[in-house]
Amino acid sequence: MACLAFASIGAAGAQPRAVPPKDTTAFVDVNVLPMDREGALHHQTVLVRDGRIVAMGESVDVPGDARIVHGRGSAWLLPGLADMHNHVHRRQDLELLLAQGITTTLHMGEAPNSFVGRTRAAIEAGEQAGPRAFVALAVDGSPRYGHLVVADAEDARAAVRLARRNGYGFIKAYNNLSAPAFAALAAEAKAQGLGLVGHGVAEVGLRGQLEAGQSLVAHAEEFFYAFFPPPAGEDPNAAPDEDGIDAAIDLLRRHGTTVVADLVTYGTIARQWGRPDVVEAFLRSPGSRYLHPELRVSWPLQGYARRSGSLDARARFLARFVMAMHEAGVPLLSGTDAPDIPGLFPGDALHRNLSALVDAGLDPHAALATATRVPGEFVRRHRPDLPAFGVVAEAARADLLLVAADPRADLATLAAPLGVMADGRWYPREDLEARKQAILEAYARAEASAREAGTE
Repeated sequence: MACLAFASIGAAGAQPRAVPPKDTTAFVDVNVLPMDREGALHHQTVLVRDGRIVAMGESVDVPGDARIVHGRGSAWLLPGLADMHNHVHRRQDLELLLAQGITTTLHMGEAPNSFVGRTRAAIEAGEQAGPRAFVALAVDGSPRYGHLVVADAEDARAAVRLARRNGYGFIKAYNNLSAPAFAALAAEAKAQGLGLVGHGVAEVGLRGQLEAGQSLVAHAEEFFYAFFPPPAGEDPNAAPDEDGIDAAIDLLRRHGTTVVADLVTYGTIARQWGRPDVVEAFLRSPGSRYLHPELRVSWPLQGYARRSGSLDARARFLARFVMAMHEAGVPLLSGTDAPDIPGLFPGDALHRNLSALVDAGLDPHAALATATRVPGEFVRRHRPDLPAFGVVAEAARADLLLVAADPRADLATLAAPLGVMADGRWYPREDLEARKQAILEAYARAEASAREAGTE
């Protein structure tokens, strides 16, 4: 009964707020972080029409019918943010992403068919609020993780063709694929024009995967499992020898591979490793107010808190590895794995990841690039037909984030936007806050219904 109550969230009660139209909009007297270059541009006017940036400069002719968003010389405009590894598909979570400045996502598997076929189309058509979503079909050789299972090369080729037919843009290779199935998956993905991304495949290893054309490693920590030698001592969670970092970077640079630098993911797992009290603290934290009730049930059931040992040494190694990749010019993306892992709240997790990258040694502008410019470049490697995004530039898609302060000086300003523009649709702060409040009210109704059902 409780599950039925949770499943009905949004089906009854207040209707979702309307999605704004693609009006012509002028951001006037704003400071711009264009992200296609270093530095900032001050006292700019940015004109948006039909979902694209059509003009930018100190002096721009603004049409009389344009909506004016005035920065008054103090507000900052930058590209909307991208979470390039998450599992967000619920309407409420999609609105939470938008409310925290996230206008693009790469969904890395386990998306319901309705999300792939219907929800994404509704967002693109302006019928539902949310970020634009690219989606990967996760394919594995075992049912252990709940992904589509392929037994052999023939299955793998069929899976890719089905993914293409159903609107997926990427194929995600998972841990337990056989070597023949992975080889067929890689070849067919190339033939069908789908990007190949994913984990380290145990039977193949990252070296073989990148040689076969995998363009993205979905977690920086995959190098623990499919590249660096396993620990030689008794501790299975010991950090690798740092002498191996150069070889990993050489491999990545040789193939032009991109890596999801999801420090927040591994760091959050490390915090709760063997610590049920940490998961309980996550569920009491302020961000938990916006946690979907189903996740309140599932988070305590995850296995990380029941493990033994410590991942702290590996987490510290991972930060050094990410910094070394950055210094070597390896393209890095921000991603989170939210909300599947306890403690990774949709939206909030991306802001925490940006802070973690700065803590690892990236300067704030470089950290911001992992959630703006570099995602745009990565997607357009596979979809050159799409407009540029992740930059504030003429002809780019109008995914924009307006904040009160220079985010290079204070990343926290990103989580409290003055407004967000997604595909030319302007969501001012009051609209975003109203959406968040509606989510809280919907969850309160669902939990009350679940409690009532439990007493019957």
